[in-house]
Amino acid sequence: MVSKTTPGIVGRLAIIASLLVAFSSSQAEVSASIDRVRVEQNESFTLDIVIDANSDVMPDLKPLETDFFVGQTSQLSNTRIDNGAITRSMTWTISLMAKRAGTLTIPPLTVGNEQSNPISIEVLEPSYEPPGEADVFITAEVDYAETYVQAQILYTIKLYRAVVTRQPALREATYSGAEVLVEVAGDERSYEAILNGRAYNVIERSFAIFPQESGEVLISPTRFEARVLRDGRITGRKVFESESQKIVVKPIPAPPADYPEAAWLPAKDLTLSDNWSRDLDRLRAGEPISRDITVSALGQLETQIPVIEPPETDGVSIYPDKPTLSRKLEARGIRGERTDQYAMIGGAGGEVIMPGLDLPWWDVDDGEWRIARLPAVTINILPSDESPIPELLEQAPAETADTANAEPLVIQSEFWRRAAELLVVIWLLTLFAWWWSGRPRREEREPPAIPVHRQQAKSLKAGRKAALAGDAQMVRQAMLEWARLQWPDNPPRSIGRIAMSVSEPLKQQLEQLSGVSYGPNDRDWNGEALAKALRSFSVVEEGDAAHVKDLLPPLMPET
Repeated sequence: MVSKTTPGIVGRLAIIASLLVAFSSSQAEVSASIDRVRVEQNESFTLDIVIDANSDVMPDLKPLETDFFVGQTSQLSNTRIDNGAITRSMTWTISLMAKRAGTLTIPPLTVGNEQSNPISIEVLEPSYEPPGEADVFITAEVDYAETYVQAQILYTIKLYRAVVTRQPALREATYSGAEVLVEVAGDERSYEAILNGRAYNVIERSFAIFPQESGEVLISPTRFEARVLRDGRITGRKVFESESQKIVVKPIPAPPADYPEAAWLPAKDLTLSDNWSRDLDRLRAGEPISRDITVSALGQLETQIPVIEPPETDGVSIYPDKPTLSRKLEARGIRGERTDQYAMIGGAGGEVIMPGLDLPWWDVDDGEWRIARLPAVTINILPSDESPIPELLEQAPAETADTANAEPLVIQSEFWRRAAELLVVIWLLTLFAWWWSGRPRREEREPPAIPVHRQQAKSLKAGRKAALAGDAQMVRQAMLEWARLQWPDNPPRSIGRIAMSVSEPLKQQLEQLSGVSYGPNDRDWNGEALAKALRSFSVVEEGDAAHVKDLLPPLMPET
């Protein structure tokens, strides 16, 4: 009986186990994210809950009601096909507004049997004093009133509208004084805010400003022009302006005493890390291994991060490769990343210690030098040949010391040992020569390339100088060189094409210069005005042709 029922029991257990495995594998993961990590108490923000399965189960939103007002909720189903594999997900978008100021936590939300991750958000005290007209107004702010050369300044503008507007146009600020480099620091955001009990639609844009010299940077007011719809009647065109901003740019401070050759690297936060392609304890002599050294700096461009070179180490040959540059957009600005890649080959067996790496950087928040460090690394290089033949031959003389054939065996053992060592040396030299011929010598490596933004600044400076001198030909050459660096994949070939891709007043000045060069009549062009316009302008992104005439499309429904 036992032998007959056992297979049935085992079969049932197998079915149950398979069902449990299938159930556990079908459990969907739930993640949560927010569109902003810092808001004012009277501003709304969005919370996205994503489950990697197509589910109609609604998240339990009751835990949110403790610290947040819960607004409109929407859901979206997504289906993706990747190499024949179909994946589905469901996203819930929830509008929230904080009930109090402080650092609040969005608690885990339950979706079926799973929970999302908690999220921290910083809620600031609300602003109740809108400048200008109450129906429409615009604000501008910078995160630092004082900074250092090449350190990031985050410039944020916010447009508040409580009424419907017609024919809107947002004229971005211009910059004067010290030379600056301006980069877009994120996508445009749209959300709701309540001021004095009145609801406003808010448009927010952020820019990262990098001063290239010490002095003062003056930011003109940002202007919003539109016709306003009130009580069913539309007004004439009105102009709303933000306040102007002034930033003091300090010169580069002296390097730390222990690092007199330190490169200038200002940042809000910096991390230094490395990654090895293989286990360091299993490396044999003559076998290559790669090391990636990554510097991640918040508030810095990737082109400004210096190269990190590991020092020369006895017993290891180092060959640099092409670096990888990238950037990320975060709530506090641009995070530049540089990864330097190195190939290494151990020359002989034994223990090799790679010295630690130090990277000095300037903490703009605390105003002091800091040192990012990678600790020393010990590499255990195994011999390339561990053949037991020489060892066995060396034991032969001891075993036959009392025989008449002892002397010939000693001579034979010594011969094979020397031959084996010679073959190992020849093999190592051949492998090393192969790598050496395929890689550039360390001392023959070309000097690091000049960062792109510095080349652009040089071209713009040459253009301003030529404009002041009235040399139209040199202005064209300088602007075409700048455009080649700005759009390397599709560089403009004329001044008129460049004019279509930049903001006012530079657009108008370049069009005048283009008219002088190619127009049917001889018109004058203003070199001083062109030189002034070259000091501060913005690039109009591709696909934003309408942006030049109407920089802000209607964002509120028409009635």
